[in-house]
Amino acid sequence: MAAKEKAKEREKEKEREKEKESVPVAVPSLQEEEIVAKDEEEMAWKFLSLEEVTVLLELDVVGVQKALEEFLNLKHRLTSLKEAVILDYYISGFLWAKSLEFTSVQLGGFLTLLNLLMENIDSQQMTLEQNIQELMNAMAGIGQCNPKKSGGFEFFTVDQAKDIINYLKISLFQHYTLYQYLFHSPREELVIGDENIVELVKPAESPFPAPLEEGLPYEIYSKFIIPGPEIEEEIKEMDEDHPEEEPEPESVIDPLEGYTIEDVQAVLGVITNEMISGVQSEINEKLQTQEEAYSARIDKLKKI
Repeated sequence: MAAKEKAKEREKEKEREKEKESVPVAVPSLQEEEIVAKDEEEMAWKFLSLEEVTVLLELDVVGVQKALEEFLNLKHRLTSLKEAVILDYYISGFLWAKSLEFTSVQLGGFLTLLNLLMENIDSQQMTLEQNIQELMNAMAGIGQCNPKKSGGFEFFTVDQAKDIINYLKISLFQHYTLYQYLFHSPREELVIGDENIVELVKPAESPFPAPLEEGLPYEIYSKFIIPGPEIEEEIKEMDEDHPEEEPEPESVIDPLEGYTIEDVQAVLGVITNEMISGVQSEINEKLQTQEEAYSARIDKLKKI
């Protein structure tokens, strides 16, 4: 009996094996493979398109900056701290990924990941722990063939995922409080310009300048002092009818005209003699006075 039962079991196993061999194996077609590849690359183009990433790969640092300004519509980076920080965040991330020789799909996916984490801070106002959990969810399924849970970034390798986590740790998560302050703390606007009203001196259209406002109101000045246009025209006509006469230059007469050198010498000789004679008489008088004084003193001495 035991031998018969074993023989029946062997026959049943052979029948089962034949049934398995007869069942057709499903071979994935090329179209199905393309659909799977597109699904895997979907997360790569949620932030920038393939054309935009291709353009960035062909530019230098300055060109990448200008292109990202255009792609992200950052028009006030020179005056807005927020726009300047966002631009620096994406430029640094792109150049880092480019240095690791990421493919176009991997570069697009990395930029999408950067945008996801930044939007979590800005729009969702997530804490550091919540944003790290979002990063873990996004990285789920990397390095697995048929993952039960996938974040859509399976085009990264395990080593690339580790590098990305280390980069985000030192670039974003280490300065997380600063990014929160940037997006959610109001800041005082610095006044970088001021409007001043400057009054310029009016041209002197009247014969004299306008008085100070505190000295004479402008209404009285304009009504009674400033000459009107009719009076100004009359003054111009009078000036044209009676031009000012220029005074003729006075003729200079030489006082020695008509005299010769001999006449001048003779006149000078007479004047010199008169001056000398007057001086001589004065000297003689002074000498005579002194002589009389000395003689009087001598007589007094003789009497003594």
